[in-house]
Amino acid sequence: MSNNIALLVMDYQNGILGNVSNAEALLKNARKAIDTARRYGATIGYVRVAFDETDIQALPERNKMAAFVAQHRDRVRNGSQATAIHDTVAPLPGDIVVRKTRVGPFTTTDLEQQLRARDVDTLVLAGVSTSGVVLSTVREAADRDYKLFVLSDACGDSAPDAHDCLIEKVFPRQADVITVEELEARVFG
Repeated sequence: MSNNIALLVMDYQNGILGNVSNAEALLKNARKAIDTARRYGATIGYVRVAFDETDIQALPERNKMAAFVAQHRDRVRNGSQATAIHDTVAPLPGDIVVRKTRVGPFTTTDLEQQLRARDVDTLVLAGVSTSGVVLSTVREAADRDYKLFVLSDACGDSAPDAHDCLIEKVFPRQADVITVEELEARVFG
């Protein structure tokens, strides 16, 4: 069993997946990664972004995200269909599920406390978007001393060139970049 490993499925939400051209392939790859991780007893964690009215009001105007959130309230409102995790990769009872109000998953959630309570020290990352939640998570998780793996084919971005640059040049400095096909051998083998 791989009880010190967690697969984080980040921002695989209905409204966000619509921003990437390869959503169907990402969902298929994320589903395969989840099934592999479950087979080995790894923790599965879900990170989603959604805002209550109080969260929207708390965003300072100087934050570039504030204008987007205010303009697209219906798209980012907690409880809307757009902020729901896609059914293809839906959580099961016992999985970690956190709701964030920033790009990264640590600052506005209890994700780290939940991971540490389960003695997780290794994270496998899948997320939309590569230049958003994945980049933020790689940087912060590395600073928090997690061993990191990024699933290159379970991450996607509306800017494919940004995805490629991060996967090929930036992430390898702090994480092992692998494919879903390599997950079993490289992480659980």
